[in-house]
Amino acid sequence: MTKEGKLRLGILGLGEGRSTISAAMHSDKIALVTICDRNEEVCRQRSKEFDFPHYTTRYEEMLEDPSIDAIGIYTPDRLHAEHIKMALEAGKHVVCTKPLLDDLQEAKALIELQRKSGKRLFVGQSSRFFEPMKRQRADYNKGLIGDLITVEAYYHADHRWFLEKPWALEPSFKWLYGGLSHPVDFIRWYLPEIVEVMGYGMLSANGQAGGLKNPDTMHFIYKSKDGRIARVSGAYSGPVQPALRDSEMSCILRGTTGSSQGDYMELRYAITDQSGEEQLVTWEHKSKHYFRFEGKSHHAGEYNNYLEHFADSIKTDFVAYPDLIEGVGTIALLKTMERSLQSGKPEKVAAVIEEYGLEALLGK
Repeated sequence: MTKEGKLRLGILGLGEGRSTISAAMHSDKIALVTICDRNEEVCRQRSKEFDFPHYTTRYEEMLEDPSIDAIGIYTPDRLHAEHIKMALEAGKHVVCTKPLLDDLQEAKALIELQRKSGKRLFVGQSSRFFEPMKRQRADYNKGLIGDLITVEAYYHADHRWFLEKPWALEPSFKWLYGGLSHPVDFIRWYLPEIVEVMGYGMLSANGQAGGLKNPDTMHFIYKSKDGRIARVSGAYSGPVQPALRDSEMSCILRGTTGSSQGDYMELRYAITDQSGEEQLVTWEHKSKHYFRFEGKSHHAGEYNNYLEHFADSIKTDFVAYPDLIEGVGTIALLKTMERSLQSGKPEKVAAVIEEYGLEALLGK
């Protein structure tokens, strides 16, 4: 860290990493050192956009720089494991965007490498750091809705524009990982011990017409270790309700004495607390913090919030969640969900964890 206590950051991948550049440059706790992308034209674009001259097309150059404390990884999902490995081996802390991995083959080796390195890894599960979700969690921790009964989360969006990206039409692209990882993270935030999942999925007519290869419409039911249940749904190739009526993403908590709902992308939160009082809270005055360019497609404010949380965790020595263990657990759950789509029956999370030899490392 700098003498002022700032975390010195290098950013890899300047597509999604664009929001992270903005977040770092607007933070009093982050010192941006270098940005990197293998496409030099993209480097030049970001350099000009943010008036930031320090870029490279060589990841190794950032890893070899002793002035960099941490690497922010925003590359395609299939590259995350290798890029995380390289950063940890170079003695850097890591922030990696979600989904953490696209497979569990490398998970065991990464966990062992991280423990050996002594460096921290934080999963950039940005939606936890959106204002309504922060308030929802704080109210839950205060006991304002009593004991949790069930959780419902969804992510429904018209993402047909996304199909203009050539890699979105490859067989490896799955909305299960690229989209549902957000609401699935909400479920694990409140019910971390999911043991069984059942789901159905389909490729919609719009998705087929757009060239998608995997389901774009999915609904799942979960059962936790203590018997509580939850549900998640995602739909990505059709029109959505007006924002005044419904949000693209939402997390609903139903408790013994109250209920709450955090909305996303709208800065909107509702709660009926244990006293029976009903509240609707909005944060429109913070809109420019969260959404800085291109409407709401880049939500840099969340990145600001989570980068500062990660910097604080290093400076004052606490674990920033989701960490590597929690991130791998989420991928194990997503893998179990994928198996349920294929089998058409309930699947056990423990079977996936055992298959990849992760029982001891995940504490299962």
